[in-house]
Parts: sequence; C-alpha cells; structure tokens
Amino acid sequence: MKKFMNSVDMVLTESLDGFAAAHADILMLGEEHKFIRRKMLKPGKVALISGGGSGHEPLHGGFVGHGMLDAACPGQVFTSPTPDQMLAAAQAVDTGAGCLFIVKNYEGDVMNFEMAAEMSDGVLQVVTNDDVAVENSSYTTGRRGVAGTLVVEKIVGAAAEHGMALPALKALGDRVNDTTRSMGVALTSGTVPAAGKPTFDIGDGEMEFGVGIHGEPGRRRDRLKSADAIVEEICAAILGDLDERAKGSALLFVNGFGGTPLMELYLMYNSARRVFEQHGVTVTRSLVGTYVTSLDMAGCSITLSMLDDELTEWWDAPVHTAALRWGV
Repeated sequence: MKKFMNSVDMVLTESLDGFAAAHADILMLGEEHKFIRRKMLKPGKVALISGGGSGHEPLHGGFVGHGMLDAACPGQVFTSPTPDQMLAAAQAVDTGAGCLFIVKNYEGDVMNFEMAAEMSDGVLQVVTNDDVAVENSSYTTGRRGVAGTLVVEKIVGAAAEHGMALPALKALGDRVNDTTRSMGVALTSGTVPAAGKPTFDIGDGEMEFGVGIHGEPGRRRDRLKSADAIVEEICAAILGDLDERAKGSALLFVNGFGGTPLMELYLMYNSARRVFEQHGVTVTRSLVGTYVTSLDMAGCSITLSMLDDELTEWWDAPVHTAALRWGV
C-alpha cells in the first residue's frame, strides 16, 4: 500500500487540520476535531448538520458553508461519528431556530444521530436512502444513502439559507429524497489505511455492480462491460424504481468514487443523459465530478433527481463551500 501519511492513527486528524487551514475563510474546526462548522453563522436560521465516516471526501465537510451545511461530523474511516460529536455540533451552530440532521441510511449513522436527537431539543431528521442497488446490505436495514445525499443537502441548504422553518425543511428534504435514485459500479476496491490492503479482491476483467460506498457488495460480481452497457443497466434500475415519477425535468449527477478520471465520468454522463432522455426525462441540471467517494476506489455512481420549478430554484441558489461554489 502506498499512501501519503505519517501514521495511520493521525491520518484523519492531520487531514482535518489541513482542510480547515485551506478553507479558513469559510469554516473552522470544533474542539477536539469533533466537527467542522461554518465560520460565520446566520442568526435565526435553521442549522443543518450531517456527517458520517471519513473516506468519502468531500462528503460531508466539503459541503459546509453558505447555502449548504452549518456543520459536519467526521467519524474515523468508514465509521460513524459518535453522538457526542453531533451534540457538540448542534450546540455550536444552533442560533435559535432548531437543527435538521441529514443522515445517510447506515445503521451506525442512524443509531448515533437518533441518540443525539433524543438528547437535544428542536431537532428533526431526514434519512437518505437513494441507492436502488440492494434493499439491505452489511451496513444497513433498508436501502443505503449514497450520492443523492448531496442533492438533499444542497436543496435543503438553500431553503434554510432563505429562512424556511424547521418542519418545512424536513418535508422538503423528504420530498427530494423520495424522487432521487442512485446506483454505483466499482472497477477496483478502495484501500482503508488501517487495513493496508484493498477492501475486496476483484479481477482485471471484473466489476462489482451496485457496490456501496464502503466497498460493500452490490447486486453481483460481473465481467467488465462497455460503458454503454453498464449505463443502460443502471439507468433501467433507476427508471424502474421511480416508475411514473421519471418524467419531466431532472438533475443528472455522475459521481466519481475517488479513482476515476473526469474524462471517463463525462463519458458516462454522455451515455446516461442519452438513455434518460430516450425515456421521457429532460436533463435540465447537471453535476459531474468526484464528490462522494470511497477512498481511492475506481468507479462511479449515477444519480437522477426529479425537479420542479421550486426544486430547480433551490438547486440554482448561491452556494459557497469547499467542494461546491456557484452564484457567489
């Protein structure tokens, strides 16, 4: 294993120190590295807090800032943050309007965020479960929350920035999650620093279809196929799950898992856009890049999120974070 690090025990701490220093104009670290928070808080605004295991960067810390999250809690690699991290984050960024937790549907995340919510006042939660690959996995009961979490954080973050109240923000987050679907495919495994070897073995001519963002198994191990064939199957699964809702305007988001060049991601986007538009979807907004990763895994996910005029307005609203910035 070749990685830039000084010691396994300090990888996360030193990475967070570097991240906070590089973006000191918009964010800061909480005490004991428990959370990342916006540098300037907006009084009277509902605070949005998310988090999860590290190794998925820029999710979630890269989405802290104007128009998205107020705080993010980083756990160790592929390990949920602890309830005391969420409590500390909520206390640091709640300016009086309450907090909304945005939680990916993984058992550790759900349990720990729920514990924090029970110990807090004025907290509601949105749980994302956009992955159509499998109904249950080694990490979840029910479908996994994956790249669609970014879409929820962006749209709800914009609405919160404009003063939407806590109950309405939860309803908005649930609505976005309900019409957002994703699936991924891996060509290689990622390597957890503490393990020192790939999470799973995969042959040169193989792919893991429907892989999770922790490297957990997907629908099946298959021989490597053409990009068009891979996209056709992913899009069919997404369209089949959305059913009659898969008509009209949509956001198409092609996300890299950490080891895939942009040239290939844009190729996958081109194929996916063609398939979706052949089935009555009009792609009116797009996002292509490396945003929800699995360390150094080669592969990508495709996310389709249906839009109406209101959701489009919130997606287009100004955002200024380490990983997403437009309109400001």
